[in-house]
Amino acid sequence: MQVVKYMFQPHGDDRGQLVALEEFKDIPFQIKRVYYMYDTVSGVVRGKHAHKKLEQILVCIHGSCKIKLDNGSETKVVPLEKPYEGLYISNDMWREMYDFSPDAVLMVLASELYDESDYIRDYDEFLAMTRQKIEVGKQEK
Repeated sequence: MQVVKYMFQPHGDDRGQLVALEEFKDIPFQIKRVYYMYDTVSGVVRGKHAHKKLEQILVCIHGSCKIKLDNGSETKVVPLEKPYEGLYISNDMWREMYDFSPDAVLMVLASELYDESDYIRDYDEFLAMTRQKIEVGKQEK
């Protein structure tokens, strides 16, 4: 599994730091939705789903958290601790966000508007879908 982390260019001086993000320049897709999580209760796991179409960049703009990624055959845990790094999550990738520091703010840049039909919320359904895609890929070769 390839994990893609983007290191965004911070711009700063004696007044502080600034990071600017532009679609198709810093972000590999058109940004159609932005949301963020904060005041996450200790011990809570967020996410627990995959998407059929949507792509995301996650940026922990304050504090820290961990992201568990699962492509159906392997898993990786990626810490997010710096406000100038973003984690790209493709579609067809199960994700779980957890271990939020008390001050964590996790911002998500999404390629699509909210659409409940794009979510895969059942892990067994996700695994069946990934197995089916693998089989179709083998047949096409």
